Amino acid sequence: MSGIDNTFNSSMEEVDLNSPSQLLSEEKPEELPPDTEAPDPRIQVELECLNTSTDTINKLEVDLDEARMQFRQLLIDSTQKIDGLAKRLGKCVDQSRPYYEARIKAKQALSETQKAAVRYERAMSQHAAAREMVFLAEEGLMQKGCIFDATWQEMLNHATSKVNDAEREKIECAAGHRRTSAAYHEAETKVKSLQKELKRAIAKSRAYY
Repeated sequence: MSGIDNTFNSSMEEVDLNSPSQLLSEEKPEELPPDTEAPDPRIQVELECLNTSTDTINKLEVDLDEARMQFRQLLIDSTQKIDGLAKRLGKCVDQSRPYYEARIKAKQALSETQKAAVRYERAMSQHAAAREMVFLAEEGLMQKGCIFDATWQEMLNHATSKVNDAEREKIECAAGHRRTSAAYHEAETKVKSLQKELKRAIAKSRAYY
C-alpha cells in the first residue's frame, strides 16, 4: 500500500488541481516573443491601395478588350461599306481622287496661312510695345538732362534689345505668312483646275452621298 500511496502522491505533485497558478498557466494565451514588433499599420494601408489598384487594372483590361472588339467590328463594317460603294461607283472614284486630295491639301494650306497671320499680328504688337518702351526710356533720360542715370540707361538698353528681337520676329513672321499664302493660292488654283477637268467624275461620285 505504501508503494501505491507514493505513486499517487507523486502524481498529485505533478498536477495539482487545487493550484490556481497552474490552472491559469494552462489557460493563458501564447504571447509574442519580446523581440517581435507589432506590424506597421502603414503596411495594411499600402495593401489596401494595392488591392484597389489591382481591381482598377482588371476593369481597364476588360474595357480595353471590349473597345478592341468594337474597333474590329467597325473596321469590318467600314471595309464592307467602302467595297460596296466602290463597286457601285466604278472608275469615278479613282478618277476624282486627285480633286479630293487637292482639296485636303488646300484646306491644310489655309490653316497654315491663318496660323501665320496670327503669329505676324502678335509680332507686330510686340514690336509696337517694345518701341513704346524705348520712347519712355528716352524721355526719362531727357528729363535727367546731361546727368547720367544708370536705371534709365539700363531700361533704354533693355527696350532697344526688345525692339531688335521684335523686329526680327516680325520679319520672319511676315516671310512665313507670304510663303503660306502662296502655297494656299497655288493649292486653290489646282483645286479649281481639277474641278473643271474632272467635272463628270466628281458629279458622279457625289451622286451617291
